[in-house]
Amino acid sequence: VIFGKTCYVFRQMRYAIIADIHSNLEAFTAVLKDIGKQARVEEIWCLGDVVGYGPDPHACIELLKQCNHVCVAGNHDWGAIGKIDIARFNPDAQTACRWTERQLNPVDTDFLQRLPKVEAREAFTLVHGSPREPIWEYTLSSSIAGQNFPFFTSKYCFVGHTHVPMVFKQEDDGHCSSGQLSMNVGLALGKNRLIINPGGVGQPRDGDPRASYAIYDSEANLVKLYRIPYDFKATQDKMMRAGL
Repeated sequence: VIFGKTCYVFRQMRYAIIADIHSNLEAFTAVLKDIGKQARVEEIWCLGDVVGYGPDPHACIELLKQCNHVCVAGNHDWGAIGKIDIARFNPDAQTACRWTERQLNPVDTDFLQRLPKVEAREAFTLVHGSPREPIWEYTLSSSIAGQNFPFFTSKYCFVGHTHVPMVFKQEDDGHCSSGQLSMNVGLALGKNRLIINPGGVGQPRDGDPRASYAIYDSEANLVKLYRIPYDFKATQDKMMRAGL
């Protein structure tokens, strides 16, 4: 209170956006190390699939829990604990889900069980797949993205699941355009509604083997993509030993 009037000070904050860790401890550790080098990152927003495919599900859950974070459920998170039917998974994913379930302790299972489908943060909706079908739908095209804008009320939405950094924009005339989310080119958040995918931490699918994540800067009103090298051979070796 200054001279009888209440003054409010709002902190400008930065958030790390990660998705699809997929039990890849080497990739996740490398990303967290890089996030630690960034200034003023207050919270991690995780878009699901903490587990699945990779060899270190328990360690990745434990590492995420040590961070100030919010996390939504992915199809592999719930598939590994029997919360959804894995019949829709491809054979390798089914094998990994069954293997993952055997590696989890009751605390891990409870953590995954409690993950929500949707979270709201700042001007963003956070989901794994899409606002329309948070667990399963792949937001792969402008057509699919365009159909999803009516299913969230915030200005922006972060999605994962495809493992490909992308941005979809609802144009003034209502149609949807798309583009790659690229390194060294910050995405300015303006008046248009957006659906943004930061790519995959543990299993990128865009031809670049480096882990992918993004930083949202509320002061600059900007989203920036980062690509981080890691020892993927170590992950591959552990997967081979585990029969994954």
